[in-house]
Amino acid sequence: MDISRGIKMSRITTLPGLALCISLMVIASGCAGPTASSPEKIQQALSAGPSGSVNSYVLGATDVVRVSVWRNEDLSVSVPIRPDGKISVPLIGDVQASGKEPEELADDIRVELTEYIREPQVSVVVTSMGSHEFTDRVRVTGAVRQQVSQPHRDGMTVLDMFLSAGGGNEFAALNRSMLYRKMNGEVVAIPVKLDDILNRGKIETNYAMRPGDILSVPERNF
Repeated sequence: MDISRGIKMSRITTLPGLALCISLMVIASGCAGPTASSPEKIQQALSAGPSGSVNSYVLGATDVVRVSVWRNEDLSVSVPIRPDGKISVPLIGDVQASGKEPEELADDIRVELTEYIREPQVSVVVTSMGSHEFTDRVRVTGAVRQQVSQPHRDGMTVLDMFLSAGGGNEFAALNRSMLYRKMNGEVVAIPVKLDDILNRGKIETNYAMRPGDILSVPERNF
């Protein structure tokens, strides 16, 4: 009887303790905010050159290009890049276009045309950038008035994006915001102090946005 009573008492004292531990774990997990990347990775992500500019535009499927061959209008065409990444050019047939910059594609076509034309001069102009419709967008998520996804524009900053989302809602933890940027196959989390930017004039973290960036505003812990 004494042993049985001892087991019952052990269960009685243990269950409340277990519940307390679970509660503490839940509270702790709720308090854990987004984790920033290492200072080295953050510095690399912020110091990387601009992306998505006209000079570094990489062609992709659904883009439309205008291929112009000087003094050979019959060879000049406006064509979409097919799902297989190629375009068709008179005389030379299919040419790989996806994954190349316009200047690279023009050079490839020029080399192919030398078999038929003496010193061809070729230019390639992108007339429709369909392949970058989503990869070149920037987004705001989390505790904002309206979550936003819009095309990237040169000169766009973190504050511009935040204001375009209507600002933070009543639950926003502005100084715990994160800017997520993809770099070398991984996502770098960069801390952004939106409250300091808005209310203290501290603009050190008002970073320039790059295509593909996501600004996330977390909620406060209660």
